[in-house]
Amino acid sequence: MNALERLVAKDEIRELALLYSRGVDRKDIALLRTLYARDGTDDHSPYFKGTGEAYVDWLERSLPQMHAGAHHVCNHLIALVDDGGSAEGEVYAIAWHLVPDRSEGAAPGALAHDVQAVRYIDRYAREDGRWKFAARVLSFDMQLLLPDAHAGAKPDPSADASYSVLGLPLFARR
Repeated sequence: MNALERLVAKDEIRELALLYSRGVDRKDIALLRTLYARDGTDDHSPYFKGTGEAYVDWLERSLPQMHAGAHHVCNHLIALVDDGGSAEGEVYAIAWHLVPDRSEGAAPGALAHDVQAVRYIDRYAREDGRWKFAARVLSFDMQLLLPDAHAGAKPDPSADASYSVLGLPLFARR
């Protein structure tokens, strides 16, 4: 690979990580299904470990419980294999979720802020002309659960302004 091809590949891989965050935060299951290689795996232990397809199925069941979420991608270090068909990477992220408060003594219907500093340890594969997750392992560096003092209505991710304001295909709900 020449220098330009390497830069393009790294940018495509960074977009993959951003699309994952968008898919989870917007609860766009169809988008998430496009991000894993056919034999891809995901390890979100202790919550999930298995194939990428089964992980997205798990998310489809789990995400309705999340009132809101925001994944913020920070550092993303990528190493490409010289043939251009595979790569490895480490993605630092801050994840925030508004979830049901299941702590002892929480009132029925109470919510909690689940704030996490995480790293995604990834292997990427080029499949059908696109970069996809071949293997993804989540590492929790910090997790903080705080009660929500100002619980509000559960937002509707399909009503997000990005769907009505941004018209290009990258931003369309899948």
